[in-house]
Amino acid sequence: MAFKQLTPTLSVSPQLSEADVAEAVKQGFHAIINNRPDGEEGGQISAAEMEKLAADRGMAFAHIPVLSGNVDDESVERMAAALARLDGPVLAYCRTGTRSATLWALTQAGRAEPDAILSIARDAGYDLTQIKPRLKPPAA
Repeated sequence: MAFKQLTPTLSVSPQLSEADVAEAVKQGFHAIINNRPDGEEGGQISAAEMEKLAADRGMAFAHIPVLSGNVDDESVERMAAALARLDGPVLAYCRTGTRSATLWALTQAGRAEPDAILSIARDAGYDLTQIKPRLKPPAA
């Protein structure tokens, strides 16, 4: 699977398989963030199983489950804290990668221009224009 880079230290992806975790290690990722609630879809690897897969390969892991279409401020704060504490590069995933990209974009609110944030996401294949009102420009 192709991982989509947002920054030099963060890429996003749809649901990971065991083979994808092995590939992530080969590509130099040091941590995984799972943004899916357990049981969202049949056959999905649970957070506990993914944490074990990551640990078995020497990777750190964080689980920040977010319901599709419901990225709240607490989840954004948890994502920012995880990105601050995890050694990168980090690979975040959800069902399609959109929630992970959205969480990242909202962690950048007030730190970068909204259009620049949206452009980075768009270049990775994610249209996040619906969150533009939440992306306040940096303080002058």
